[in-house]
Amino acid sequence: MIREPGVLFWGIVFPILMSLGLGLAFTKKKDVIVSIAVIGKEDKQAMKKDTLSFTGDFLPHMQAEPTRDKDGNRTFTLFAPDEKLGNTTFIFREMNWNKALVLLKRGNLNLVLDEDKGKPVYHFDPVNPEAQLAYLKLTRVFGMKAHEPGKENQEIKPLMVQGTRYIDFLVPGLIAMGIMMSCMWGISYGIIEKRNRKLLRRMIATPIKKSYFLVSLITVRFVMNLTEGGLLFLFSWMAFGISIQGSIMALLALFIAGNIAFAGLSILISCHTSNTEIGNGLINLVVMPMMVLSGIFFSYHNFPEWSIPFIRKLPLTMMADGLRSVFIEGAGMMDVAMPVLVMTMTGIICFSVGLKIFKWH
Repeated sequence: MIREPGVLFWGIVFPILMSLGLGLAFTKKKDVIVSIAVIGKEDKQAMKKDTLSFTGDFLPHMQAEPTRDKDGNRTFTLFAPDEKLGNTTFIFREMNWNKALVLLKRGNLNLVLDEDKGKPVYHFDPVNPEAQLAYLKLTRVFGMKAHEPGKENQEIKPLMVQGTRYIDFLVPGLIAMGIMMSCMWGISYGIIEKRNRKLLRRMIATPIKKSYFLVSLITVRFVMNLTEGGLLFLFSWMAFGISIQGSIMALLALFIAGNIAFAGLSILISCHTSNTEIGNGLINLVVMPMMVLSGIFFSYHNFPEWSIPFIRKLPLTMMADGLRSVFIEGAGMMDVAMPVLVMTMTGIICFSVGLKIFKWH
């Protein structure tokens, strides 16, 4: 067993790395941070204006001077100490209704708050447990009696806008992850196994070129990914009513670019080794961090703030964010042009390097 480094890695090192990654995501801070969008009075009718006026007199102990976030929105912070349940920091970000819905769909907000005659009105998905908890904590801070979501009351407005459900967030991420897993295991492991079984050695005697062989594997995997992604979307549409709100051309461009990126990475990883244990480790070294970090099952904003710029540059993050923008935000070709370009160039560069150093045996 000592001779097999893969056994030691997956039995000892890998669980420690997983606990570290998920621990950073969910236990990184002593205080719980709740993000809330505040809609000004001027925005309640038109729901389109960009200049808002924060007049919420119902927010006590607000910091005297607001700050500005990276988008230029005024931000107010409210600290709620609690020795038993833990401290909570509420971050109120002033914005218009359309912007709030976009951030809510991305998982960057817990709920949306506006006011009616000086009293708070809460907008959130009543089946979202994080939003329910944020609502309960806020009512406690404001000194008001909490109502059960779904029952008739004046302060809760259930938010059932298409794209705000967890399933709307999850399905595009699953499609992106499926493409990554299909390419990394279907191409990389297949090449390594063929090399280990001496099957690639036989191809030296044939007139086939390395590029032809590798492109054939990529083509087969592309067709499989198209079939698998289409079936997942069809099932989600039939079972949960998920729809594509953006451009079909943008969706297709992201799909092709994602396949190119992960196919190129697959070729680069499998271009040299013939040891299946080493190949296993290399594949998982690429796959597992992106599965944990890239926001497939939960928003990557749970991780420390310093790590967010790095996470956003991962291929899986780019593809998942791009697919979500098309599915639930109505994005078009111009909105996804940058991630499509970056993923395509990543795949081409990785494929070129892998082809250069590829060996048959």
